[in-house]
Amino acid sequence: MKTLLNSCILLLGISVLLSCKVKRPVVNPVVVQQPSIPVPDKVTIKQNIPDFELEFKKILDYKSPGLSYPAVTAAFYQSHNFQPVLVRRFTPAGQLDTLIAYLEASGQHGLDPERFYASDLKKMSDRLHHKKSGNVLNRYKDTVALELTVASSLLKYSNVLQFGLVNPLKIYPEYFAETMGPDSILMMRVLELKNLKSYLDSIQPVTGQYLALQAALKAQVLVPEKSLTETEQLLKLNLERLRWKNRPPGQKYVRVNIADFSLDVIDKGKLILRMKVCVGEVDKQTPQLSSLIYSVQVNPVWNIPESIAQNEILKYASRDKYYLANNNINAFKNGRQVWDLEAIDWKKADIGSYSFKQKPGMKNSLGKIKFLFKNESSVYLHDTPVKSAFNQKNRAVSHGCVRVEKPMELALALFGEGAKYDLIKRAMQRGYPREKYIGLPTAIPISLAYFTALADQKGKVIFNEDIYGLDGVLANEMKK
Repeated sequence: MKTLLNSCILLLGISVLLSCKVKRPVVNPVVVQQPSIPVPDKVTIKQNIPDFELEFKKILDYKSPGLSYPAVTAAFYQSHNFQPVLVRRFTPAGQLDTLIAYLEASGQHGLDPERFYASDLKKMSDRLHHKKSGNVLNRYKDTVALELTVASSLLKYSNVLQFGLVNPLKIYPEYFAETMGPDSILMMRVLELKNLKSYLDSIQPVTGQYLALQAALKAQVLVPEKSLTETEQLLKLNLERLRWKNRPPGQKYVRVNIADFSLDVIDKGKLILRMKVCVGEVDKQTPQLSSLIYSVQVNPVWNIPESIAQNEILKYASRDKYYLANNNINAFKNGRQVWDLEAIDWKKADIGSYSFKQKPGMKNSLGKIKFLFKNESSVYLHDTPVKSAFNQKNRAVSHGCVRVEKPMELALALFGEGAKYDLIKRAMQRGYPREKYIGLPTAIPISLAYFTALADQKGKVIFNEDIYGLDGVLANEMKK
């Protein structure tokens, strides 16, 4: 009977410790025996029971600068009357140990467990678990410190696995892909979780590419002429890129990997077309972006950008007065076409008052077809009359647009067999080519991305050169 009484007293003490507010009488102070809190005789509750809510607020304010998401955390605990609700919810069922185990295994994702306070969380949990007695207020402070660390760890781990550690929009000037990130509503839902293990399982990335890079990291795959540390760094950087939520929506989409000089068409998870591409030179980088291919332009007219006109067209025309005519390039001065091109001394001409257009035909730099999608950089996919570039290993040779090796196969993959595809073929075969736009029945998502490590169809990881030096930028940001 005595043992049962002691157990009841202990449970009562824990309930008082973990509750946020203690109801206090406002009149007629009553002397109460509090087994879990040392109370001298003839002293009221109001004088002896600590103000736990006030203590929680003090600790929260003190630790706020070191929390992962202080504003969200503060709002959550305000809505819960500043109680240590996560410790109370997760400790009895062993879910706190589950969280610690997942954090300690984050190296499988190429992440340092200490980013999620794994060691601190374990030490604090063990200390509180083994500390069965002592000053009630000190034990409560330890409980709150553990509570806030749990919240910080859980939120950061959840967000990093689902959205990545780094926001690419902040580190890459040539990054225009729509990329999702966490919001306060999502984070508040995470803190309200009841079944922690089920949630942690649900946020583990499971795409074939991600699992392939994880397997390579675990197997300690080596890149020729690179150390194990350097290879692991490559895998970690590209695991991070795969965590970014910037993948094209839809069952069918086009993916260009800039660093690999390749284009893939994916349909229902299967690769249906792959080809080589040429991308922008180092000083004319092809941007990372996402958009929708909505139309093709057969026999395109090339509106030559001003920078290319000044740096290239003018130079060639100055050397050869027939250069423009030989390459089907029309010149316009103040909007009016110039007919006597050979009479102009391009060495002395005010190039700023001229614009240039290359007519459709075999010599057109855009080839016979270009694929259009809206973007801020005015880039597109296009054919090219210079096929020899596809034989080069390093194909960073364009002004920023993407030259495709097999334009007709790409058109077929996008349009499918039918009247529109037949129209494209006929228009491209015309002896006297004329510019023509043909819209896609349904816009197809496209992603221009940058991966220096990705798996092929057989799961083998292919490593690419960091042609634009973007790995170093990402690595520096991940160290912060």
